[in-house]
Amino acid sequence: MIRSTYAVVMDPERNPLAVLPKVVTFQLMTVLAWMWSAVFSLWVGSMAVLGPSIGAHMVLLLGVFFTADVFARAGHRRNSG
Repeated sequence: MIRSTYAVVMDPERNPLAVLPKVVTFQLMTVLAWMWSAVFSLWVGSMAVLGPSIGAHMVLLLGVFFTADVFARAGHRRNSG
């Protein structure tokens, strides 16, 4: 199944581009190869940045919530005491 799926996409004699002239098929396959290379490069790059970004946002949010909690507790003590 994997080989047949691969052939339908990658084999210029079996994919939908087979009806076009061979030069056009080659040009379009080249453009598609470049496009998918860019897509996968961007995806891998964003995955590499995802973890540190989540960590940095968690630290920032924890700092904001901790500060807000401290200020809220201080405000309650000032009003009650």
